[in-house]
Amino acid sequence: MNIDITDFSGINEPIYILEEKKLRHNLKLISNVAKNADVEIILAFKSYALWKTFPIFREYISATTASSLSEARLSYEVFGNKAHTFSPAYTDYEIDDIAKCSSHLQFNSMTQYERYHERARSVNGSISFGLRINPEYSEVDTLLYNPCAPGTRFGISADKLPEHLPADIDGFHCHCHCESGADVFERTLVHIEKKFSKWFPQIKWINFGGGHLMTRDDYDTSLLIKTLKEFHNRYPWLKIILEPGSAFAWQTGELVSQVVDIVEDHDIKTAILDVSFTCHMPDCLEMPYFPVVRFANHCDENASSPFIYRLGGNSCLSGDFMSFWKFDHELKIGENIIFEDMLHYTTVKTNTFNGISHPSIGIIHLDGSFEILRKFDYEDYKNRMD
Repeated sequence: MNIDITDFSGINEPIYILEEKKLRHNLKLISNVAKNADVEIILAFKSYALWKTFPIFREYISATTASSLSEARLSYEVFGNKAHTFSPAYTDYEIDDIAKCSSHLQFNSMTQYERYHERARSVNGSISFGLRINPEYSEVDTLLYNPCAPGTRFGISADKLPEHLPADIDGFHCHCHCESGADVFERTLVHIEKKFSKWFPQIKWINFGGGHLMTRDDYDTSLLIKTLKEFHNRYPWLKIILEPGSAFAWQTGELVSQVVDIVEDHDIKTAILDVSFTCHMPDCLEMPYFPVVRFANHCDENASSPFIYRLGGNSCLSGDFMSFWKFDHELKIGENIIFEDMLHYTTVKTNTFNGISHPSIGIIHLDGSFEILRKFDYEDYKNRMD
């Protein structure tokens, strides 16, 4: 089956659609950066974990990063490699299984290291341990996404590290970006080195985390490569790892929804859709940000046009809406509303609040053929609470 990717005519139920051509474009770019900078770039499951597409990823990358037992198992059992794993808090009832599924295990604190390193080593003799460090510097403005904000629960600041690291600590992990540019990484690196370089001779690798949005059109990949090469020249014994999530799935697909009703109150027209912001696009409300809607422009409610609508979700949450969009025509019931760039941090964060029907997941292959990878039904909702 082939579909028109301009307006997705013929689609009449909500669905996330991944475009393989766009995904491969990102993967090639990321692979080239890794090769030219002599670093390893791995996929962070917290942003994207559509495992039916892992065979495509394996053509370009060889490892992944996990933040939980489920993600670590997905890496080991489905992707085919043990994960680079970090969690702010490992637990007695999961640490053994996490260690078995991990090539790298990164501890958030010295107390977590002291509690679990011997136990983890006992079940995986080849595991490599690291510590998450906190450079106390980040240019992320949204506090919800700033891992270095005062009072953070993430990482060890320089004043809390011992002068001599434990003998089995092989690396540092540092994450302080969110959809950031190479210039931000360049400035952040100054703070990382100033605070932690005295320990670099004691370690073998450093993981600069995620948030490096190298597939965004305005991202300066040349600067990123230059910065990484210069760092490597200063510390040639350190293996460098990056673990972006969004960069892999950035602009690779859409969420296609439909108008099911149009209501009006106090001269505000709301097009109610068969998807939900809180259920299916949660970052729009959490960050918050206004998504891009195809064939429409975000605008002020006082803009001059008869075709201005709020877009409302179909949950019972009063705030499940986004304001306002200007269309070039009157919306009709059944019409497709297409949300751009809805593959990363959506399919991994969706929920079944209200038992609302979950959008399907589909892919458009390189030859233009369309395949539905997954449909969701009542059993999916019911089994979550079984």
